[in-house]
Amino acid sequence: MNQDEIKALFDQQAAGYDNQWAKLWPIRSCLHLLLESALAELPANANVLCVGVGTGAELAYLAQRKPEWAFTAVEPSGAMLDLCRQLARKEGFAERCVFHQGYLESLGMVGEFDVATSFLVSQFILDERARAAFFREIGSRLRPGGILASSDLAADVQSSEYAVLLRAWMNMMSDADFTPEAIERMQAAYAKDVGILPPRRVASIIQEGGFEAPAQFFQAGLMHGWLSRWP
Repeated sequence: MNQDEIKALFDQQAAGYDNQWAKLWPIRSCLHLLLESALAELPANANVLCVGVGTGAELAYLAQRKPEWAFTAVEPSGAMLDLCRQLARKEGFAERCVFHQGYLESLGMVGEFDVATSFLVSQFILDERARAAFFREIGSRLRPGGILASSDLAADVQSSEYAVLLRAWMNMMSDADFTPEAIERMQAAYAKDVGILPPRRVASIIQEGGFEAPAQFFQAGLMHGWLSRWP
């Protein structure tokens, strides 16, 4: 899928997105817990860039725990960003947020952020050079020494390990009230529309985007997370 198709898909899914994934919240909670620990040494007034923020899960988690942090939420889907904005207003941290509907290219704000998050975003960029360029766009908006926390689905799809992990992942999807037809569509989408690469290759793409060698700090099933520093 191209950018417009992905945006349209998330616009369609926005209203039911959080309910659809509610039973998988323990995975996100673990990721957020480790993220908070990884960012513990940031300044009290850190400036945070959330790329592909969706409905705002990681933004809300960090905002609730870091009352002086400021956030810029970037999301191409207007419907998803509206839900993120509503959450920020409900939880009382909207005044610390800038909401940008669009992509990084239209954001500006070069060299202004202490940290960036990008969770389950780069996997939709199938061309590896474009994926590295995406990470470079993020890096250019970080201050020297700034941190990127990113996650994506990752596996060696040619390995026997992938078959085991994919089956477990799909069984988990079934437990989350997905219909068998939805599971089949998701499996087909993973093969066609999601850039599932070996974890080492994803790390190397981040490095090709200008970051120092990433450290993997998280894995749950197919989801992997990395910490990377902008030189």
